[in-house]
Amino acid sequence: MAPHATGSPPWTPTSGSPSPPITVLASSRAVIAGRITEATIVISTRTGRVTSIFHSVLPPSSFPPGTEYLDHSPHILLPGLVDAHVHLNEPGRTEWEGFWTGTRAAAFGGVTTVVDMPLNAIPPTTTVNGLEEKIGAAHGKCWVDVGFYGGIVPGNEKELKPLVQKGVRGFKGFLIDSGVDEFPAVSSEDIRKVFAELGDEPTTVMFHAEMVPPITASVGDEVQHSDEPPFAPSGPLDLYQTFLDSRPPSFETYAIAMILSLAELAPRLPLHIVHLSAIEAIPMLREARASGISITAETCFHYLSLAAEGVKKGDTRHKCCPPIRSQSNQDGLWDEMMREDDSVIKTIVSDHSPCTPNLKLLPSCHGGAHEAADAGDFFSAWGGIGSVGLGLSILWTEGQERGITIEDVVKWCCKNTAKQVGLEHQKGDLSVGFDGDVAVFDDEGSFLVEPSTMLFRNKCSPYEGKVMKGVVKETWVRGKRVYTRATGFNEKSGPSGSLLLEPRKFTKAIKALDEKGEKRT
Repeated sequence: MAPHATGSPPWTPTSGSPSPPITVLASSRAVIAGRITEATIVISTRTGRVTSIFHSVLPPSSFPPGTEYLDHSPHILLPGLVDAHVHLNEPGRTEWEGFWTGTRAAAFGGVTTVVDMPLNAIPPTTTVNGLEEKIGAAHGKCWVDVGFYGGIVPGNEKELKPLVQKGVRGFKGFLIDSGVDEFPAVSSEDIRKVFAELGDEPTTVMFHAEMVPPITASVGDEVQHSDEPPFAPSGPLDLYQTFLDSRPPSFETYAIAMILSLAELAPRLPLHIVHLSAIEAIPMLREARASGISITAETCFHYLSLAAEGVKKGDTRHKCCPPIRSQSNQDGLWDEMMREDDSVIKTIVSDHSPCTPNLKLLPSCHGGAHEAADAGDFFSAWGGIGSVGLGLSILWTEGQERGITIEDVVKWCCKNTAKQVGLEHQKGDLSVGFDGDVAVFDDEGSFLVEPSTMLFRNKCSPYEGKVMKGVVKETWVRGKRVYTRATGFNEKSGPSGSLLLEPRKFTKAIKALDEKGEKRT
């Protein structure tokens, strides 16, 4: 047996007992339990789970004749990424994105699990009926595994516990206009009711943390529709700086302060800030965590790779909320991510929030077809970045100059994202008993982002035309190869992703804290 082997020994001709059907993936480099090592990974084709891991590259002769055996050396075997923030929009706005296209795009980039946000679909996932419609729409269309979030809107607090029981991975609410009428923002009083309902449930409550402070120079997204706007825009509406000025860091810090002021109402409930962009919020989050408040944050690939100074006039592909901020702000986010001690930013996600090209109002000078008077208007354009399936390469490309390791990537995009959504017992790591979700990553390869490499429905992204370093060669979900860079998808067998609807449970660590009467952190 190889040193440090996990599980039972490999098959030998004299073993005397038939071996169960298996697939074997090997490489001179794999990230196992958070560190890079040689590895041979054995996956049951019956259960889709890892049955053994050996910290060396075993030869094919170590396994029964006919075993599917692939040595991917020198490419890296990674746990499949868990993208914990994706808008798939189906049903209702399937022309924006859908389960079929969105999950294929995910598989292209080594993402084996996505968690779908509750808004932009019609109906939103704010009721059990809404979740059931979502499940029906997803059935038979998913190329990777898919989980679902529930939504928090005014008046739906009695739907929340039933949604937990139906298997949602957490809940999201907006503290500012979401952009769609069917998902209104919540007030502090709404949050009080939510905390009362979910304070003892095995879930996480997440917030889009932007609020307009009582005194602000913001013109907001509605400036061009208002007869008497309270403040004039700082410049032309097709200049990115004008939009950036309208959503200052104070929007984020004010919202987070409000959330923290209510946290004592549910001290056992994990809280989470989605898509943190403003570095000004980091000290207050660090202080809150030090005081025992159970709160974490995520940031996004675009905040770590794009900067306001690089956004050209009218290029509305860059519009998102919170906005992409300055280069110095981006550097500050990276500094926080790279802290040797406890960073408040635990995860990196895509926040893939696409729309049809006409809603981006992209002018022809940036490849769009919009020539109306509002072409290039950052205030009127839909806000959201299309990037699902590009994140690993975006992060690896940007990180080369910042000294990140592949172990860092696995921590941020696999292990911690799985934990965020209560899937740490089966996703986010290559470990015995876990799902056989594997991304085969060529860390030296590169590719051009173009329509053929943007598999999401609408080929509209600020990354188009950029060269990315790091190529996913193959993606395996539960021991099945769903995508290869060489041959694409197995269209004959079709999508085989699962819907992750097992209700969340308290972790052993949380149970131990509860027994001691301590807060969860």
